[in-house]
Amino acid sequence: MTRMQRGARRAVLLGVALGSLWWAGVAGAQDKVVFATNWKAQAAHGGFYQAQADGTYARYGLAVEIRQGGPQVNNRPLLPAGKIDFLMTGNLLHSFDNVKNGVPVITVASLFQKDPQALMAHPGQGYQTWADLKKAPVAYIAKDAQFSWWAWLKAEQGFKDEQLRPYNYNLGPFLANPKSIQQGYAVEEPISIRKQGGFAPLTFLLADHGYSTYSTTIETRVETVQKKPDLVKRFVEASILGWVHYLYGDRRAADALILKDNPEMDQATIDQSVALMKSLGIVDSGDSLTAGIGAMKPERIQDFYDKMVRAGLYRPGEVDLKKVATFQFVNHGLGLDEKKRLLAPARAPKKP
Repeated sequence: MTRMQRGARRAVLLGVALGSLWWAGVAGAQDKVVFATNWKAQAAHGGFYQAQADGTYARYGLAVEIRQGGPQVNNRPLLPAGKIDFLMTGNLLHSFDNVKNGVPVITVASLFQKDPQALMAHPGQGYQTWADLKKAPVAYIAKDAQFSWWAWLKAEQGFKDEQLRPYNYNLGPFLANPKSIQQGYAVEEPISIRKQGGFAPLTFLLADHGYSTYSTTIETRVETVQKKPDLVKRFVEASILGWVHYLYGDRRAADALILKDNPEMDQATIDQSVALMKSLGIVDSGDSLTAGIGAMKPERIQDFYDKMVRAGLYRPGEVDLKKVATFQFVNHGLGLDEKKRLLAPARAPKKP
């Protein structure tokens, strides 16, 4: 090797070393983000825990703290107050209320294509179809639901207030009355009913019968979108990839974090919840199959708002739908190739 060649080689090695130091500095300078959920840790939060557990958030330059919600915890006021950076919320009704009341937050992604809200019935009692549920003499529905999606069921689906009985999140009355129906979160209550009642209930997703809201949305402050769009982009994209890996990859590390945060949870319940999310198409169905998990479309938001107007929850034009959500961070097909890779059958090694 000539002196010139040795000098060139040293220059290349020096460049590689300096480049490595630069990338290490970038990786070390992570943005701290507080992400709050709306309930205790569970499989329905799995993709976020996956992005934390497998280092996806870190690779996107984020140090994410996942802050649980719960029965005595209301994280919603913390977002506009600037105490948290992102919030996982239930559905578009919350987003409509934010705009109506002038709360400066906006939806940036929807991790669930279907709202998991469902009506459940006992098998063998004549409730074979959605239409059969309208004939149930008793429907156990919680107070908050009576003033939200139950209004839609009455206005467009033929259900009646005469069926109503209060649901206090106690399965006893439903289990004791085989002719009754009950509301439920489709990835939770069916599991509890199987445990306590010894049978699998018939589960009818509202989403499969016209209740077109998005669910498990991510909200942030309007100011954050305007001033820190790259931060929002990184958090949304890392969360999307977290959900791809949680549903289709190795989720053991994420489940371990969920169990650590919520000791009341157990692995069997997580496994059953994930199976329900997949079989019901909660996360990955409809638009997400072509636009990627997290997808949102303005036409669907308009459709849901129109239904809520007909149900009497809002007046026409009362909510400026342009302020409900921004679509700049989703609908790009992120994760589709990774999903394909994860689902590809393992190739047998070639014979020598």
